Amino acid sequence: MNTLLTMLAAVAPVASGWTAHTLWLRRRLNVARRDPLTGLRTRAAFTRRATALLRDPQAVVVLADVDKFKQINDTFGHAAGDALLQATADRLAHHVGRSGVAGRLGGDEFAAVLIDDHGTAADMLAVLHGVLARPVDGQDPAVHTTVSLGWVRAADFPSDDLSGLLRRADEAMYAAKQARAGTRRAGLGRLFATVTGRRAGRAGARPDAPVVGVAA
Repeated sequence: MNTLLTMLAAVAPVASGWTAHTLWLRRRLNVARRDPLTGLRTRAAFTRRATALLRDPQAVVVLADVDKFKQINDTFGHAAGDALLQATADRLAHHVGRSGVAGRLGGDEFAAVLIDDHGTAADMLAVLHGVLARPVDGQDPAVHTTVSLGWVRAADFPSDDLSGLLRRADEAMYAAKQARAGTRRAGLGRLFATVTGRRAGRAGARPDAPVVGVAA
């Protein structure tokens, strides 16, 4: 018995140290998966969670792009621009809720997957568009802008993976931005021809790309 207790006493510090190391690694991994400015998931972390959510037939993929972000930065400074991005991220994450996921893809571009249990995605995103356009708390009231949203129901394109659905949402978002429509749902038309996954109007896209079909 004494021998067993001696062995346990010797092993305990090692086990405790390993547990602490494991917890430290988990914290580091969680930090690496989060965008340092907004706290949202990075592209890689978003992709993992979003891909899992797409197994739900009610999944909706959303692409959001801040309008006139460069103008905000140039007029009010980068601190104001950062505050706008943080506010956009917080509001998007709150609206998506625990059942969905939101991520920052880079710059002023965000993505989300939400579960539309009641078939009201269009109404939900119209509300979100209004929320995202509110002035930023603690900033000059002029530090605000609209956010163009493009979205697509995963069930409409069952053969598309996350990348394909994001491209469709991106096309719809661009159409919404051009028309100043706020939100736009991806229709059943074909996608723009792209190079390296970039739509027309972005670096790397073909200038002779056909127009995608969209639905309001």
